[in-house]
Amino acid sequence: MNRRALAAGVLALLALVAAWLASPDLLLSRVDWLLADPLRFAVALCALAVVRPLLAWPTSLLGVLAGYAYGVAGAPLALALITLTSVPPYRVALRGREGWGAGRASGLTRRAAEAGERAVGVAGDFRSVAASRLLPTPSDAVSVAAGLAGVRLRPYLVGTAVGEVPWAVAATVAGASAGRVAAGGVGAAFDPRLVAAAALAGLLLLAGPAYRRYVNSRSGA
Repeated sequence: MNRRALAAGVLALLALVAAWLASPDLLLSRVDWLLADPLRFAVALCALAVVRPLLAWPTSLLGVLAGYAYGVAGAPLALALITLTSVPPYRVALRGREGWGAGRASGLTRRAAEAGERAVGVAGDFRSVAASRLLPTPSDAVSVAAGLAGVRLRPYLVGTAVGEVPWAVAATVAGASAGRVAAGGVGAAFDPRLVAAAALAGLLLLAGPAYRRYVNSRSGA
């Protein structure tokens, strides 16, 4: 058996076992044990950022944990970890895009990627990623879409960092209020007013390029 295939299978099995044995809320119940040793907590948080995409856990969990440990001052760390954990899905999608020449992509995937390319062509790499992050869209879905659309790494990272600011801050604030998280779970981090304001900011970020595209299309008609 191919060693890479075997390693991938073992990794997938470990991820399934971990997902079965634990959940975000269960992890939150064990934070006190991690906090007993600051170094142990920091290592665990960074490790969680790396494996989080395999477990399909929300990125807001990183902010909640950082807030629980460091208070609101943990927001920069939360933002850095959220940006870091978005890279693996993006890279996987980007690698998949690079393999299209061998015919390893479905028609639906190609059409979705082409639509993403057109959107990025209108708004630009950075603006497209930042606006998508501000919208209430699953983080990993945005990461995969950016990879399939061929967004370059640097604007992807900067756009992710900018677009995730409100979510990282909200999750950190919620984590600093341990009672709020315990009562409502990870989803309690986000106030509906924050979601609406962030979505509006994302739409406004896209409004200028969309309007210019509309004017150019009308003038060229």
